[in-house]
Amino acid sequence: MPEATASVDRTLVRTGAHGLVALGLASLADGEVRPAAVVRPQSYADATGSGQWWIASDLDEAALGGPLPEEHVLGVGGASLTLAGLQLPAPAERGLDVGAGCGIQALRARAHVGHVVATDISPRALAFTRLNALLNGVDGIETRHGSLFEPVAGETFDRIVSNPPFVITPRVAGVPAYEYRDGGMVGDDLVAAFVSGVGAHLAPGGVAQLLGNWETRDGVAGLDRARAWVEASPVPLDAWVVEREALDPLSYAELWVRDGGTLAGTPGFARLVDAWLDDFGARGVTEVGFGYLLLRRPAAGPPTLARYERLHAALPGDGVGAHLAASLDAHDRLARLDDGGLAASVLVVAPDVTEARHHLPGEEHPAVIELRQGGGFGRSLSIDPGLAALVGACDGDLPVGVLIDAIADLMGVDADALRADLLPRVRELLFTGFLRFA
Repeated sequence: MPEATASVDRTLVRTGAHGLVALGLASLADGEVRPAAVVRPQSYADATGSGQWWIASDLDEAALGGPLPEEHVLGVGGASLTLAGLQLPAPAERGLDVGAGCGIQALRARAHVGHVVATDISPRALAFTRLNALLNGVDGIETRHGSLFEPVAGETFDRIVSNPPFVITPRVAGVPAYEYRDGGMVGDDLVAAFVSGVGAHLAPGGVAQLLGNWETRDGVAGLDRARAWVEASPVPLDAWVVEREALDPLSYAELWVRDGGTLAGTPGFARLVDAWLDDFGARGVTEVGFGYLLLRRPAAGPPTLARYERLHAALPGDGVGAHLAASLDAHDRLARLDDGGLAASVLVVAPDVTEARHHLPGEEHPAVIELRQGGGFGRSLSIDPGLAALVGACDGDLPVGVLIDAIADLMGVDADALRADLLPRVRELLFTGFLRFA
């Protein structure tokens, strides 16, 4: 709300009304200070602790009372919080935030990374990134202007994070090109370009994490197209890609038209939706997936991780970044273990795992045995009695092979056959966090 200049000067003693104007956060007219930005508290939490930041950004559509300007700098939204929670909590020396926006990812990365370079095509976004670092007393964040990897040509990083402007937008007149969400490319080409270029900027062992959209075109699933991007990378990459949601073209169009502040029933809504549908139709798009990509440049040797999966459910909460880090560690350890080494390993059940057994009325044996994960991605798995017995016996005492032999004896089945059946599934339970190495 506008306030009298004298009142602002009394309240913000050091900055004053003219200081707000100099910072680009307000304007002066007729003795009043009119805000050009909003500053909100934003709590955060990860495996290392919790706290609160103050985050400045441009006024949203509720404050403006209409559609956003194309140069709008977005505050912290649901996607931003998701990516912040996905960031690996392991320490690293150099980090890069591509498409920094208001700077929330750079702030989160700086908690674990010694120095972070934040890039954006918007000078105003970079100004907000610098302001938010100052507001929260965070040093070690350097801003650079430019698109994608242009500002860091020839440089490599241990950690790269990006909430890029991945929203698929028609390239036709009359459709706003919002800088915070539209990278200026056709379809999902921006995410494809990121995947193609990121490997050259990852140090050996370095990890990139980003959000993205991918189109299902002419019968080719979006996840399969994402796999093709990774496989075509000039630098070989490990990949773990998770699709969390998929929308039909109409739902996708309506979502992003509303996001820009044009509501259903208002002038221009139907015209914008039609532009999206025409754009999708021209490319044969039948579905748009949204999800997360984790890409890693192997420290040595060829890639060993290629995982593409659909998990259409909400994340259970904080701590997913720590779960991702633990999964990568488990994968690397498993890659060094043959079946004999795995059989000799001692395992324990993760503390967030529970088991549910469902019985038909009057039946002694369960019809369904289910493992449920309270953390991580909140997975739920139906398992058979043999695997249930093995998981239940993993208490950090005996090796897996000894347990399987005992279970085979109890069940009256061949021990070698049971090993061949269970060990691949034990690998999966270790990667997904149901089991851990003792």
